[in-house]
This record gives sequence, C-alpha cells and structure tokens, in this order.
Amino acid sequence: MTEGSVSRIGVVLRGHAPDLGDILARLQDFCGSRGVTLGVHAPDGSFAPPSMDRVDLAVEPVDLIVALGGDGTLLRAARTVLERGVPVLGINLGHLGFLTSTGVDQMEESLTVVLRGGALLDERFTLQADVVSSTGASRGPVQFALNDAVVHKPGAARVTPLTLSVGRGSGQDEVGSFTADGVILSTPTGSTAYSLSAGGPIVVPEVPCIVVTAICPHTLAVRPLVVPADERVTVRPMDSEQRLSLTVDGQVAQDLEPGDRVVVERSPHSVSLVRFPEQTFFGTMRRKLNWAARSPERT
Repeated sequence: MTEGSVSRIGVVLRGHAPDLGDILARLQDFCGSRGVTLGVHAPDGSFAPPSMDRVDLAVEPVDLIVALGGDGTLLRAARTVLERGVPVLGINLGHLGFLTSTGVDQMEESLTVVLRGGALLDERFTLQADVVSSTGASRGPVQFALNDAVVHKPGAARVTPLTLSVGRGSGQDEVGSFTADGVILSTPTGSTAYSLSAGGPIVVPEVPCIVVTAICPHTLAVRPLVVPADERVTVRPMDSEQRLSLTVDGQVAQDLEPGDRVVVERSPHSVSLVRFPEQTFFGTMRRKLNWAARSPERT
C-alpha cells in the first residue's frame, strides 16, 4: 500500500462485542484527525452509533475495509467486496483471530502504518462453489469462499455416504466413495480453520491448491487430499435421494435437492489481506496455534 492511497474507510462490525461503542469512537476520532472519511456497513440493522455515517459496501467505493471482530467478521467483510479487490484489515476483538493482523489495543498504531504506506498486501485466492442439478443446470447463485466450502448432512448429526471426483468434463476421475459427517474443501488460507480441526494439513498461503478433508470418516483409509488449484472437485451423495447442505465460510448455507451435486473450483477473485512487515505466516502459526511448542523443561 502507498501513502495517501486511503481516504475512505468502510467498517464491518461483529454483531456483539464488549466496548464496541468506545472502540468505534476511537476509530472515528483517529480518522477525523487525519481527514479520512469513515462509514459503517450495517445492512442488517446491526449496531452503529448514530453519529457515524453508514456505507453500503456492495455499491459504494472505499479504499480500505476495517473488520472489527474475529476471523468470521473478516470473512464476511472480504466476501462483501470480493469482486472489487478492496484491501481488508482485520482488527481482532476476540481470542484467536488467525487472519486478523492486529489487536484493538494497537488499532491506532496499526492504522498509522497503513496510512503512511508501510503495510503490505497478501493476495489470497478464493474458491467458488456451485450447486448443480441432475440436469446439469446451476441452482445458483455461485457461492464464494475465502476459507472453505463444506458439504454435510443438514439437521441432526448423522453420517452420509459421499462420492468425490476430480477433473473437468471427460477428464473427470472418481477419487472414491466414503461415509463421513461431511467433507471440507478449503483454500490454503482455510487450511488453518475447520480443515485443521478435522485433521487436515497446514498449507502455506502461497501454495496454489485445494485441500479436501473428510469430516470424521468411518474408515482409516480416507486421509486428507491436496489437489492442484486449477482442478475442479465434485461432491455428490451416493444415494441420489440423499439431502445435503453446502456451507461456505461457516456463514452462508444452501440446501441441496435430491440428485444435486456441489462443484468447487478456484474462483477468478482474490482477497487482499493487510499485513505488517514484521509479520510472517510461520510467526503467526507459532504464536496463535502454538505450533511445535515445546513443553516447559522439567527440573
């Protein structure tokens, strides 16, 4: 990012957070003293102080998105401006916040670095998931995911038999069938989220791939699968009458009709996440995930 490139900021809020009013007041004072316009995106009527302007990020231009919350808030903010490539800065109000770049205690300091042009942008690719009927017609809209697309059984926690294929057109190759609670198709960015909890690998963001992780498979023969990012992954129920659901980034859900399948592939859009020069992926991994942390020395 360059100095002077940010003159209008849009804010996406977590629905409920302690001291949110005070945090927004701090942000408003900071931006006002530097001639930066500030607007809150609250299309669902979520909290925003009456003194703050509103902005509809779906149609109004901004130079930077500030996501006040955790990773869920950042994911929602990123999808809002996905097709316009607006940089997103995550300010963590929660606990883990793996994707967020700074904490609320460092908010003003971090934004000062951004306004002076000292921040970096990490380009993260996204996936698109399309529900396709038995006739081959899309039952859109196509859903976009920065983290993951999950195909699972709706309602009660029950296993479901699934068939997985990789490839396009006549080159489509069946990987196999298995019974599980569902399957996660994640980006490298999402490899540290739900996929990791289900036993998937940690993937460095620069590696272009799709991670396929079965959720609690009922066999030891099914292990996480990493496929090239330019492949197309198709998930279908073994029983054509079986009903499934598609959940994207843990927030957007779509129910499938009998005979439907889910087709997931790399989307043409990327997300620009704001990062600071002293931050690295491995440093974040060690600090927030305690990766390879050693037990205290015994005396």
